[in-house]
Amino acid sequence: MKIEVTAFPRAHQGSSASRRLRVSGRVPGIVYGANEAAQNVELDHNTLLLQLRQEAFHASILDFAVDGRKFQVLLRDYQMHPWKQRVLHVDFQRVDKSRKIHMRVPLHFLNAEICPGVKVGGGVVQPALNEIDIQCLPDDLPAYVEVDLKEMELNDTLHVLDITLPKGVEPVYKMRHENPSVVSVHVPKEIVIEEEAPAPVTEIIGEVPAEGEEAAAAAAEGEKGEKKEAGAEKKEPAAAEKKEPAKKGKE
Repeated sequence: MKIEVTAFPRAHQGSSASRRLRVSGRVPGIVYGANEAAQNVELDHNTLLLQLRQEAFHASILDFAVDGRKFQVLLRDYQMHPWKQRVLHVDFQRVDKSRKIHMRVPLHFLNAEICPGVKVGGGVVQPALNEIDIQCLPDDLPAYVEVDLKEMELNDTLHVLDITLPKGVEPVYKMRHENPSVVSVHVPKEIVIEEEAPAPVTEIIGEVPAEGEEAAAAAAEGEKGEKKEAGAEKKEPAAAEKKEPAKKGKE
Protein backbone atom coordinates (compact mmCIF):
# COMPACT_ATOMS: atom_id res chain seq x y z
CA MET A 1 0.00 0.00 0.00
CA LYS A 2 1.58 3.23 -1.17
CA ILE A 3 0.87 6.42 0.72
CA GLU A 4 1.64 9.69 -0.99
CA VAL A 5 2.40 12.93 0.82
CA THR A 6 2.30 16.25 -1.01
CA ALA A 7 4.16 19.21 0.50
CA PHE A 8 5.12 22.72 -0.55
CA PRO A 9 8.29 24.73 0.14
CA ARG A 10 7.99 27.03 3.15
CA ALA A 11 9.65 30.39 2.67
CA HIS A 12 8.96 32.09 5.99
CA GLN A 13 10.09 30.78 9.38
CA GLY A 14 9.54 31.73 13.00
CA SER A 15 6.64 31.45 15.43
CA SER A 16 4.64 34.31 13.89
CA ALA A 17 4.93 32.86 10.41
CA SER A 18 3.90 29.42 11.72
CA ARG A 19 0.80 30.88 13.41
CA ARG A 20 -0.25 32.62 10.18
CA LEU A 21 0.33 29.38 8.32
CA ARG A 22 -1.93 27.42 10.68
CA VAL A 23 -4.67 30.03 10.39
CA SER A 24 -4.58 29.57 6.61
CA GLY A 25 -5.12 25.79 6.97
CA ARG A 26 -1.52 24.67 6.50
CA VAL A 27 0.86 22.78 8.81
CA PRO A 28 4.56 23.70 9.10
CA GLY A 29 6.98 20.79 8.79
CA ILE A 30 10.55 19.77 8.05
CA VAL A 31 12.29 17.07 6.00
CA TYR A 32 15.82 15.96 6.89
CA GLY A 33 18.31 13.09 6.56
CA ALA A 34 20.05 11.10 3.82
CA ASN A 35 23.06 13.43 3.90
CA GLU A 36 21.02 16.35 2.56
CA ALA A 37 20.23 19.72 4.07
CA ALA A 38 17.01 20.02 6.05
CA GLN A 39 14.13 21.57 4.13
CA ASN A 40 11.22 23.53 5.62
CA VAL A 41 7.88 22.55 4.12
CA GLU A 42 4.15 23.11 4.62
CA LEU A 43 1.28 20.66 4.16
CA ASP A 44 -2.51 20.82 3.90
CA HIS A 45 -3.87 20.40 7.43
CA ASN A 46 -7.04 18.38 6.76
CA THR A 47 -5.31 15.93 4.42
CA LEU A 48 -2.49 15.37 6.91
CA LEU A 49 -4.93 14.90 9.81
CA LEU A 50 -6.76 12.14 7.92
CA GLN A 51 -3.47 10.42 7.09
CA LEU A 52 -2.33 10.53 10.73
CA ARG A 53 -5.45 8.56 11.68
CA GLN A 54 -4.24 5.63 9.52
CA GLU A 55 -2.12 3.06 11.34
CA ALA A 56 -0.01 2.39 8.25
CA PHE A 57 0.97 6.05 7.95
CA HIS A 58 3.06 5.72 11.13
CA ALA A 59 5.03 2.62 10.09
CA SER A 60 5.38 2.74 6.31
CA ILE A 61 7.70 4.14 3.68
CA LEU A 62 5.91 7.24 2.37
CA ASP A 63 6.21 8.68 -1.15
CA PHE A 64 6.98 12.36 -0.59
CA ALA A 65 6.60 15.04 -3.27
CA VAL A 66 7.82 18.62 -2.86
CA ASP A 67 8.95 21.32 -5.28
CA GLY A 68 8.92 18.96 -8.27
CA ARG A 69 10.96 16.24 -6.52
CA LYS A 70 9.83 12.82 -5.35
CA PHE A 71 11.58 10.67 -2.74
CA GLN A 72 10.77 8.37 0.15
CA VAL A 73 10.44 9.40 3.79
CA LEU A 74 9.39 8.11 7.19
CA LEU A 75 7.14 9.94 9.64
CA ARG A 76 9.37 10.67 12.62
CA ASP A 77 7.38 13.02 14.83
CA TYR A 78 4.34 15.28 14.98
CA GLN A 79 2.79 17.62 17.54
CA MET A 80 -0.91 18.03 18.23
CA HIS A 81 -2.81 20.84 19.92
CA PRO A 82 -3.47 20.00 23.62
CA TRP A 83 -7.25 19.74 23.21
CA LYS A 84 -8.14 20.55 19.59
CA GLN A 85 -7.96 18.22 16.60
CA ARG A 86 -5.22 20.35 15.10
CA VAL A 87 -1.75 19.33 13.91
CA LEU A 88 0.86 21.88 14.93
CA HIS A 89 4.05 20.52 13.34
CA VAL A 90 5.33 17.42 11.55
CA ASP A 91 8.80 15.91 10.92
CA PHE A 92 9.82 13.54 8.11
CA GLN A 93 13.13 11.72 7.57
CA ARG A 94 14.45 10.91 4.11
CA VAL A 95 15.12 7.22 3.49
CA ASP A 96 18.48 5.85 2.41
CA LYS A 97 17.74 2.41 0.97
CA SER A 98 21.24 1.17 1.71
CA ARG A 99 20.98 1.79 5.46
CA LYS A 100 18.92 0.01 8.08
CA ILE A 101 16.20 2.01 9.76
CA HIS A 102 14.88 1.80 13.29
CA MET A 103 11.07 1.85 13.52
CA ARG A 104 8.33 1.07 16.00
CA VAL A 105 5.58 -0.99 14.38
CA PRO A 106 2.23 -2.18 15.79
CA LEU A 107 1.52 -5.76 16.86
CA HIS A 108 -1.57 -7.59 15.58
CA PHE A 109 -2.66 -10.55 17.75
CA LEU A 110 -4.31 -13.43 15.88
CA ASN A 111 -6.47 -16.39 17.03
CA ALA A 112 -6.89 -15.06 20.56
CA GLU A 113 -10.43 -16.49 20.82
CA ILE A 114 -9.53 -20.07 19.81
CA CYS A 115 -6.29 -20.62 21.73
CA PRO A 116 -6.56 -23.45 24.34
CA GLY A 117 -5.85 -21.12 27.23
CA VAL A 118 -8.98 -19.11 26.42
CA LYS A 119 -11.30 -21.69 24.87
CA VAL A 120 -10.59 -24.51 27.32
CA GLY A 121 -8.81 -22.94 30.28
CA GLY A 122 -11.12 -19.94 30.66
CA GLY A 123 -8.21 -17.49 30.57
CA VAL A 124 -7.96 -14.02 29.12
CA VAL A 125 -5.34 -12.74 26.66
CA GLN A 126 -3.36 -9.96 28.29
CA PRO A 127 -1.04 -8.00 25.93
CA ALA A 128 2.00 -6.46 27.56
CA LEU A 129 3.15 -4.64 24.39
CA ASN A 130 1.16 -3.13 21.54
CA GLU A 131 4.23 -2.12 19.50
CA ILE A 132 7.71 -3.49 18.91
CA ASP A 133 10.96 -1.71 18.05
CA ILE A 134 12.59 -3.27 15.00
CA GLN A 135 15.40 -2.57 12.56
CA CYS A 136 15.63 -3.50 8.89
CA LEU A 137 16.33 -2.13 5.43
CA PRO A 138 13.62 0.22 4.11
CA ASP A 139 12.37 -2.29 1.54
CA ASP A 140 11.80 -4.92 4.29
CA LEU A 141 9.82 -2.65 6.62
CA PRO A 142 6.46 -4.27 7.57
CA ALA A 143 3.38 -2.16 8.26
CA TYR A 144 2.75 -4.38 11.33
CA VAL A 145 3.90 -7.64 12.92
CA GLU A 146 1.48 -10.54 13.40
CA VAL A 147 1.58 -12.60 16.60
CA ASP A 148 -0.23 -15.95 16.35
CA LEU A 149 -1.69 -17.10 19.68
CA LYS A 150 -3.36 -20.34 18.54
CA GLU A 151 -0.96 -22.60 20.53
CA MET A 152 -1.02 -20.65 23.80
CA GLU A 153 -2.09 -22.59 26.89
CA LEU A 154 -3.27 -21.20 30.19
CA ASN A 155 -0.45 -19.31 32.02
CA ASP A 156 1.74 -19.26 28.88
CA THR A 157 3.75 -16.14 28.07
CA LEU A 158 5.31 -15.10 24.76
CA HIS A 159 8.46 -12.95 24.80
CA VAL A 160 10.01 -10.85 22.05
CA LEU A 161 12.38 -13.62 20.96
CA ASP A 162 9.42 -16.01 20.65
CA ILE A 163 7.82 -13.91 17.88
CA THR A 164 8.35 -14.88 14.26
CA LEU A 165 9.36 -11.71 12.42
CA PRO A 166 9.32 -11.18 8.64
CA LYS A 167 12.48 -11.86 6.66
CA GLY A 168 15.13 -9.21 7.11
CA VAL A 169 13.50 -7.81 10.27
CA GLU A 170 14.93 -8.14 13.78
CA PRO A 171 14.28 -6.54 17.16
CA VAL A 172 16.59 -3.70 18.18
CA TYR A 173 19.46 -4.61 20.49
CA LYS A 174 17.70 -3.46 23.67
CA MET A 175 14.69 -5.71 23.02
CA ARG A 176 16.88 -8.67 22.13
CA HIS A 177 18.91 -8.19 25.29
CA GLU A 178 16.00 -7.65 27.70
CA ASN A 179 13.54 -9.99 25.89
CA PRO A 180 10.43 -8.49 27.53
CA SER A 181 7.08 -10.30 27.59
CA VAL A 182 4.70 -9.49 24.76
CA VAL A 183 1.48 -11.31 25.65
CA SER A 184 0.22 -13.87 28.19
CA VAL A 185 -2.90 -15.88 28.98
CA HIS A 186 -4.13 -15.92 32.57
CA VAL A 187 -7.34 -16.40 34.51
CA PRO A 188 -8.46 -12.93 35.62
CA LYS A 189 -8.10 -12.28 39.31
CA GLU A 190 -11.35 -12.05 41.27
CA ILE A 191 -12.18 -8.71 42.77
CA VAL A 192 -12.47 -9.20 46.53
CA ILE A 193 -14.86 -6.77 48.25
CA GLU A 194 -13.95 -6.35 51.89
CA GLU A 195 -16.89 -6.38 54.30
CA GLU A 196 -17.22 -3.48 56.67
CA ALA A 197 -16.13 -4.38 60.18
CA PRO A 198 -18.92 -4.06 62.80
CA ALA A 199 -18.77 -1.01 65.02
CA PRO A 200 -16.95 -1.69 68.28
CA VAL A 201 -19.25 -2.38 71.24
CA THR A 202 -18.44 -0.51 74.43
CA GLU A 203 -18.60 -2.98 77.30
CA ILE A 204 -19.75 -1.70 80.67
CA ILE A 205 -17.71 -3.37 83.32
CA GLY A 206 -19.42 -3.95 86.69
CA GLU A 207 -20.31 -6.61 89.23
CA VAL A 208 -22.08 -9.56 87.73
CA PRO A 209 -24.52 -11.20 90.19
CA ALA A 210 -24.21 -14.91 90.73
CA GLU A 211 -26.99 -17.26 89.65
CA GLY A 212 -28.35 -17.51 93.23
CA GLU A 213 -28.36 -13.75 93.67
CA GLU A 214 -30.22 -13.27 90.36
CA ALA A 215 -32.93 -15.74 91.48
CA ALA A 216 -33.29 -14.04 94.85
CA ALA A 217 -33.60 -10.61 93.24
CA ALA A 218 -36.28 -11.92 90.86
CA ALA A 219 -38.22 -13.46 93.76
CA ALA A 220 -38.06 -10.19 95.74
CA GLU A 221 -39.39 -8.26 92.77
CA GLY A 222 -42.23 -10.78 92.45
CA GLU A 223 -43.18 -10.41 96.14
CA LYS A 224 -43.26 -6.63 95.86
CA GLY A 225 -45.59 -6.89 92.87
CA GLU A 226 -47.95 -9.25 94.72
CA LYS A 227 -48.09 -6.95 97.78
CA LYS A 228 -48.98 -3.97 95.60
CA GLU A 229 -51.81 -5.90 93.94
CA ALA A 230 -53.16 -7.11 97.33
CA GLY A 231 -53.12 -3.58 98.77
CA ALA A 232 -55.03 -2.30 95.76
CA GLU A 233 -57.73 -4.98 96.22
CA LYS A 234 -58.19 -4.08 99.94
CA LYS A 235 -58.66 -0.37 99.22
CA GLU A 236 -61.42 -0.87 96.64
CA PRO A 237 -64.02 -2.53 99.01
CA ALA A 238 -63.41 0.04 101.77
CA ALA A 239 -64.06 2.86 99.39
CA ALA A 240 -67.26 1.21 98.27
CA GLU A 241 -68.56 0.81 101.90
CA LYS A 242 -68.07 4.49 102.70
CA LYS A 243 -70.05 5.62 99.67
CA GLU A 244 -73.15 3.48 100.32
CA PRO A 245 -74.46 5.36 103.50
CA ALA A 246 -74.16 8.67 101.72
CA LYS A 247 -76.44 7.45 98.94
CA LYS A 248 -79.14 6.29 101.46
CA GLY A 249 -79.24 9.65 103.22
CA LYS A 250 -79.92 11.48 99.98
CA GLU A 251 -82.83 9.21 99.23
